[in-house]
Amino acid sequence: MKKILYAVLATVSGLVLLFSYRTSHVDAIVPVAAGATTSDSSTSGTSTSGNGSTSGTGSSSGTGTTGTGAGAADTSAGAASTSSSGLRDGTYTGSTADTRFGPVQVQITVTGGAITDVQVPEYPSTNPRDRQINARALPTLISETTDAQSADIDMVSGATYTSRGYLTSLQSAIDQASS
Repeated sequence: MKKILYAVLATVSGLVLLFSYRTSHVDAIVPVAAGATTSDSSTSGTSTSGNGSTSGTGSSSGTGTTGTGAGAADTSAGAASTSSSGLRDGTYTGSTADTRFGPVQVQITVTGGAITDVQVPEYPSTNPRDRQINARALPTLISETTDAQSADIDMVSGATYTSRGYLTSLQSAIDQASS
């Protein structure tokens, strides 16, 4: 009889402890835009194939080879309306990239042909874990973007889905700025 009473008390105690456990709560964190840089890399009108080489017109920062042919004439002809990096001044919002945990959207501001400001108006933030991951990942992605001046940046470990969505939306915004 005593064993049954101890078993019931242990079960009740375990359930009380389990239901009273509080997880950490992180308030909604809005990423802060990174400062301006003066890097002079560019991306304009190229497409990358699976082997790392680029083809098409314009130039690309990264490890691939740049396409040749009519692209050189096209780039120099468009230099009057754009700066040396190929990006037009203004604010450009990339397309929304749907990820497993929610949509991601990137907005860039280009001044003097360089990406000077990056905002992330939409990102997964429906639960505390999403907010915790993105509070760490988004400032890193923003900093990498302003340093690289392109979408050729590393993804953040532990935030793979957000990183993929960020890169997709960022490339969309850069494409708008370079057309």
